Amino acid sequence: MFENQTAIASSHSPHLRKPGSKSVSSDLGAGEPGNSVQEGYVFPLTVGEMKASNSPMHTTAIMPSPIFLWRFKIGWDSVMRMSADLRDLFLYEAFLYYNPLLLVTMMVWLWGVCLWVFSQSTINYAKIFDLDSNHLTHREIWKCSIWMTVIVPTSMTAYLYLYSHGEVALAASQPVILYVAVALVLIFPFDIFYFSSRYFLLRTLWRIALPLQPISFPDFFLADILTSMAKVFSDLERSVCRMVHRQVATIAWFEADSVCGSHSVAIPLVLVIPYIWRLLQCLRQYKDTKEKPTLFNALKYSTAVPVIFLSALKYHVSPDRWTYVYRRLWLFSSVVNSLYSFYWDITRDWDLSVFTRIFKFNKPSLCTNLFYGRRWVYFWVIGSNLILRCTWTYKLSAHLRHNYLTVFMVTALEMLRRFQWIFFRVENEWNKITKSGFQIPMVDMPREEEKLLGSTNHNV
Repeated sequence: MFENQTAIASSHSPHLRKPGSKSVSSDLGAGEPGNSVQEGYVFPLTVGEMKASNSPMHTTAIMPSPIFLWRFKIGWDSVMRMSADLRDLFLYEAFLYYNPLLLVTMMVWLWGVCLWVFSQSTINYAKIFDLDSNHLTHREIWKCSIWMTVIVPTSMTAYLYLYSHGEVALAASQPVILYVAVALVLIFPFDIFYFSSRYFLLRTLWRIALPLQPISFPDFFLADILTSMAKVFSDLERSVCRMVHRQVATIAWFEADSVCGSHSVAIPLVLVIPYIWRLLQCLRQYKDTKEKPTLFNALKYSTAVPVIFLSALKYHVSPDRWTYVYRRLWLFSSVVNSLYSFYWDITRDWDLSVFTRIFKFNKPSLCTNLFYGRRWVYFWVIGSNLILRCTWTYKLSAHLRHNYLTVFMVTALEMLRRFQWIFFRVENEWNKITKSGFQIPMVDMPREEEKLLGSTNHNV
């Protein structure tokens, strides 16, 4: 879609036009009415002809002819249509750079909500994740979320403002500065900006990427979340690719076959990485425990591989072969992946016989009244998980990426699905711990408010 818009928009915008190209209007001829968008730009020639014919016969004819009015209307409509295309291009490019960070911000907010629910219930999430006493509370997570909610949209606004006012170089620097700043904050080696929590996150990511040691609960828990963020990583790769090749605020990347185009083989490769990580974790678990269910879990993650690569084949095979062969295989693999994943969520990841216990708070609250022991929650969780498992296949498919707003909504819904998955997966793990004989006295479980008042180790 956007490749077609570029042919029009780039020829009329000083910011989008490629070096050495010429304006479309220089190629226009007289043409016949109704030919194309180019026909709309014939009316300046007509105006010139009227000015050149200043004979006494025409001096009194101040009203243009009906043909001129018709051509002017077509030209005006074309200009308005071109402006809309330009506006879409500007927003689309900005969306490419900023939507990954917006989705990460959303996930941080949701994780803060999860921690708040855990802190109000009887679940000791610090024990589950093997966290020390200085771990971040929900309030500190929300503090980070607020900063991200301010900084990311501000950078996006600056990009759009500078771009629309012709400051292309300054506009192109905005996403680059933001990406570099985020990377520096994550790897900053000094004891500020929640150093222990950043170290824990980076260490867990390293253990996920190289599962050379026994797999802990935080390892596969975070890896499962990363599978829901596969599209985020794909967009991050596309954005960094354009930054490295200096394609920010240009039209070079609109070419589908370019190094950073929509047909790049890097897209399916990045999409599949989180699933490969999770598959390798399952194989490592089987090596350590010899439990056969881990092999079936590995099989579940392997079903995402054909969904991703069969979708990417659309750009590398003939249309007929895609329609009659690979598209059918893609649909079949999508159904298998969705249903298998749904089955595993219900029967393995969750223990639905006691799942509502998570909303039994230590003190009476609105959440307890709404959720604890309510049968509708049971049906909502199962129904929404099935639907969103199926729609998530849309996002894994590279050939369905072009409607970026729809893709963004599907990705956001997948994160909401993962958000509710977290509650029941963590509760199920806590039930396993308590059934194994581990008990922690309530006096040894400090309340979040006490930890906040007594904590002096988190510096900002």
